Amino acid sequence: MSERRFDYNQIDELLHSRIRLAIVSVLARCEEAEFTYLRDEIGATDGNLAVHCRKLEDAGYIVCKKRFVGRKPSTSYSLTQVGRDALVHYAKTLTEMIPSES
Repeated sequence: MSERRFDYNQIDELLHSRIRLAIVSVLARCEEAEFTYLRDEIGATDGNLAVHCRKLEDAGYIVCKKRFVGRKPSTSYSLTQVGRDALVHYAKTLTEMIPSES
């Protein structure tokens, strides 16, 4: 029997969502991003983005910071080390599953 080359169980289901993968990928490029920046970069609706951010936050992949700028509320997110490690592992897993052309 040949070695298993495509073990789908190795894929992080939390990151396998297009929107959640996009959120983590955007946050990997910057130290912190405001909700509106993420929304505009990803092209998600406010509600959809909020739901996906909450799932990532509950998993410890991102942290949410709420504050007031003047009298206006501002929500920003940043990637945790757990989230960064998960993204790197996710990318590595996919790379290993795709055969290289030699």
